[in-house]
Amino acid sequence: MTGDAPPTVSAALRTGFFPSVVAWQRRSGRHGLPWQGTRDPYSVWLSEVMLQQTQVRTVLGYYERFLRRFPDVHALAAATLDEVLALWSGLGYYRRARHLHACAQTVVAQHGGRFPTSAAALATLPGIGASTAAAIAAFCFGERCSILDGNVRRVLARVLADDRDPAHPATQRAWWTTAQALIPDDATAAEMAAYTQGLMDLGATVCTRTRPRCDVCPVAALCAGQASGAPTAWPRRSPRGARRREAWCLPLYVRSDGAWWLQRRPDRGIWAGLWAPPVLAQVEVLEDWLCAQPALAAEWWPAFDHTLTHRDLRLQPLLCRVPTDSAAGPAPAAPGVVADQGAWWSPSAALSLGLPAPVRAWLQTLVSGSRTSNSR
Repeated sequence: MTGDAPPTVSAALRTGFFPSVVAWQRRSGRHGLPWQGTRDPYSVWLSEVMLQQTQVRTVLGYYERFLRRFPDVHALAAATLDEVLALWSGLGYYRRARHLHACAQTVVAQHGGRFPTSAAALATLPGIGASTAAAIAAFCFGERCSILDGNVRRVLARVLADDRDPAHPATQRAWWTTAQALIPDDATAAEMAAYTQGLMDLGATVCTRTRPRCDVCPVAALCAGQASGAPTAWPRRSPRGARRREAWCLPLYVRSDGAWWLQRRPDRGIWAGLWAPPVLAQVEVLEDWLCAQPALAAEWWPAFDHTLTHRDLRLQPLLCRVPTDSAAGPAPAAPGVVADQGAWWSPSAALSLGLPAPVRAWLQTLVSGSRTSNSR
């Protein structure tokens, strides 16, 4: 199978897949998640965005805290981006948080605080892709539209024994056609909610990446991958490049009154839009500068590792106590300092900002004084 051509779907799969998933979800699927049992598009949207590339057990606490702080789309739209990023800190993929905020503002400004009711209209909002739009439309409005997130792509690849790369746009276009064809014309709103949740549950708990539980799968009898005896052979993926490993130095400039110099990260890239100390990829530059600053007290803290999706970071924190009492001026002309992107913050104010999780952990350690620095 090549190009955009949809895979051949057997009559048994076309007629049996949907009712099998619906019946299984009602009998054995997940039913106790806090965002289930509601047709409120705000709650469903929030959960769907948080669940992108993040496991349910991680999302649970964040979801509940978000709803307490931002109970509806108006509250989220009225918040500052820093408030949103601060609550998101540690959940990762921070671009989702920025899109979440922008989407809430768009819904309030352009739709009177009411989410559109169709998948096509929902997909025009910031940060809402086709699969998320389909999930909201199916759960909240009963629209006959299929999701196609990473878990569902894995399920389809195995059921169809389709050798194409699921990350390729042509494959996804073909699978969208197939996924939609598996939904009966007379599917009810209640069935669509059960089916959509069932697809999510199936991919997350049964048709897993490395250890699929074919013995309890509701569609095992329809699955070409299971019939082959080697279901984990699908999906077929193109080889990925080697993980990158980088070493970053994080010099935290500290004023005599205890204030910290933090800079907002660029809108793209790692930790995009968050606040952090300057980031230096070459620690030698900082060491040379420190040698020329005899009045500056530098404290090297233990380096630690931080793992990202496609990159491993080795982070080296450093405290630099700068000889300045100016409450208005920027940090000294030190390596990495960008005056118009940074500001002095008291420790309590800094910890209320949107910070990368490892930076927040280190700053909290500074406040508690629970660790000691290294000397050089």
